[in-house]
Amino acid sequence: MVKLNKIYTRTGDDGSTGLVDGSRVSKADPRMAAIGDVDEANSAIGVARAAIGPGSFSEMLARIQNDLFDLGADLATPVEIEGALRIVPGQIEWLEERIDHLNTALDPLTSFILPAGEPGAAALHLARAVVRRAERTTVAAGAQVALRPEALTYLNRLSDLLFVAARAMNLNGAGDVLWVPGASR
Repeated sequence: MVKLNKIYTRTGDDGSTGLVDGSRVSKADPRMAAIGDVDEANSAIGVARAAIGPGSFSEMLARIQNDLFDLGADLATPVEIEGALRIVPGQIEWLEERIDHLNTALDPLTSFILPAGEPGAAALHLARAVVRRAERTTVAAGAQVALRPEALTYLNRLSDLLFVAARAMNLNGAGDVLWVPGASR
């Protein structure tokens, strides 16, 4: 259980921050950029939950938000540390099950879709874009330090799930806003 008695510690005033093992790295470190983007993705999902309101979609997103804290812990823990909180295959499989379930009600795409539609769908599209950025910064961090492959796989599946969920929120695809190539020429 996490217990925070004091919010500011002053330990980061020099531009460094601590990893789970107690080591310190620059706040500009690529790993910290990935953790920050995961945090931003989590916040964007929170905004989507607020736009969607209570129900099964919100419950799904609440689980994902919790998993994103697990992901942040995974990224903040050097790979050689054993017994640490990590993303596990079951979390990825759960995302895949949700994708498959939501996708069964959707017609195949015949065009790219614009990130728009119902307010909840638009918020999910925004969250998807933020998750894609988190995926890119995690790839960049992984080029500098060893990261577990499950972290990257989780982000990849999550962006897919958010895309499918946005389509489902858009009246199972009937409310998708289709891209019209060259429409404003």
